[in-house]
Amino acid sequence: MLDFFTIFSKGGIVLWCFQGAGVTESFTGPVNALIRSVILQERSGNNSYTHEALSLKYKLDNEFELIYVVGFQKILTLTYVDKFIDDVQLHFRDRYKNELEQKGALKLLNNNYEFEDDFKMLLREAEDSSKAKSPGHMRTFKESEKSQKTVKSMIETKGGDKTKERSGKKNKNTKKEADQGKTSSSGQKMVENGNQGLTADEIVQKNIEEFVRKRLDGLKGILLYISAISLLCIVNNFPPLFVEFSSKKGGSFGGMFGMLKGLVGSKSLTREDMESVLDKMRDHLIAKNVAAEIASQLCDSVAKKLEGKVMGTFTTVASTVKLALQDSLVQILQPKRRVDILRDVMEAQSQRRPFVITFCGVNGVGKSTNLAKISFWLIENGFTVLIAACDTFRAGAVEQLRTHQRRLNSLHPPEQHGGRPVVQLYEKGYGKDAAGIAMEAIAYARNQVFDVVLVDTAGRMQDNAPLMTALAKLIAVNMPDLVLFVGEALVGNEAVDQLVKFNQALADHSMSDRPRLIDGIVLTKFDTIDDKVGAAISMTYITGQPIVFVGTGQTYNDLRSLNARAVVSALMKA
Repeated sequence: MLDFFTIFSKGGIVLWCFQGAGVTESFTGPVNALIRSVILQERSGNNSYTHEALSLKYKLDNEFELIYVVGFQKILTLTYVDKFIDDVQLHFRDRYKNELEQKGALKLLNNNYEFEDDFKMLLREAEDSSKAKSPGHMRTFKESEKSQKTVKSMIETKGGDKTKERSGKKNKNTKKEADQGKTSSSGQKMVENGNQGLTADEIVQKNIEEFVRKRLDGLKGILLYISAISLLCIVNNFPPLFVEFSSKKGGSFGGMFGMLKGLVGSKSLTREDMESVLDKMRDHLIAKNVAAEIASQLCDSVAKKLEGKVMGTFTTVASTVKLALQDSLVQILQPKRRVDILRDVMEAQSQRRPFVITFCGVNGVGKSTNLAKISFWLIENGFTVLIAACDTFRAGAVEQLRTHQRRLNSLHPPEQHGGRPVVQLYEKGYGKDAAGIAMEAIAYARNQVFDVVLVDTAGRMQDNAPLMTALAKLIAVNMPDLVLFVGEALVGNEAVDQLVKFNQALADHSMSDRPRLIDGIVLTKFDTIDDKVGAAISMTYITGQPIVFVGTGQTYNDLRSLNARAVVSALMKA
């Protein structure tokens, strides 16, 4: 039933693995896809992942930094997998606890983890329990209670209902009062029994100890504890209390600081501990323009990442969660692959072909303006650019690009480049097929030895099916080297809808088994949003693709690369 089960560390060391009978394909491909697409991109809020014909379920063990992964055919419905992976985790931890507590990759490699027999026993028990839970027998109408009712029993009298309701309330109140009386008397009795045989000083000492234990929370609780105990010792002239108090637990902790360490440190985080902090973090992210769905997924991922992790001494839950969320956000914004356009252009030059970049996005986000900024950036780095005017719908689109071409050539006169203009515009007017114009422009650039072709497309809403089909056709026919989505930094939840539908349209209308989707993002109007930078997180999280450029103004120089840590710092600022 199971194709494979593997246990490995977060450092990538495989501790133990199992492969099902008759399974010949290696499980490294699906597991590597899970690591790249889910774990490294902080998408671990959901514990399942689909890779081709396989369904993968995984569990993170944050205390020992381990990952448990099980794979099976996705056409199967295995209801016992979630409980089974929990049982395997518990058994493996219990059996090799001493070995797992040793730090360092070399020590993990040197240990021998014999787990085959335990695994097969747990798997057999899980499969047997699943077979035992057969669906219950459905009753016939004659067997149901409804068939036994008569018409007379279903007639309700108004007066009778009221009497019944009043009497029901009376009985309920009477019972409640009786319960309260019972609780009060038993509570008094427990207090009396608990303090039997204690002197007045011992009762005071006991009450202060209980009070401080309940109120102890992080550094504030520690200071409160020290103040209360010191005050008690001074006022009542008690002997040193710390050693006595710790000895009741079965041994001294080495004085005051040892006891405090025992009380505060070595706490394993649970979901309940983090719930209130995560709710506040979720609201904070939404207020900073992160899409609500993405904010919830991020918080769920952080909770799963921290659950079971042991907190350090003198650290609070809030600071631990905040630090983990910051690390996750930085990880999301950092590129998962190399993004070096200049190097890619030089590689295309060596192959004697132009490097093609296509720009797409919704209406009014600044595609043409940012295309001109990228043209200026490429010219400054010594490349020649051909702009393909494939927006054949919007009035004035071609004239706008012609103006940019004229201004760019005035900044870099042809006399300085051997009499050849560094920027040219390829246009065929309005109402023509955009895919055909792009194809002709690429062929022209190859013949005239241009280094880069920038393809400007018409703005289109993500739910406009005909225009989305035309964009998918343009990309599928011309196969550009880079597809950049141009989006505003002002959008919140709309960013999710835009990117999901753009990618879906490109996949649906592609003629290839491996369709070309969005390769990167250009985020515009970044200078207008102050610290509400959440759109950067939403767009990167949805596509898994990097933000290549950020538009920060109206001039050609206002183009920047994204500083992930600066964005996260602004995002987490109160």
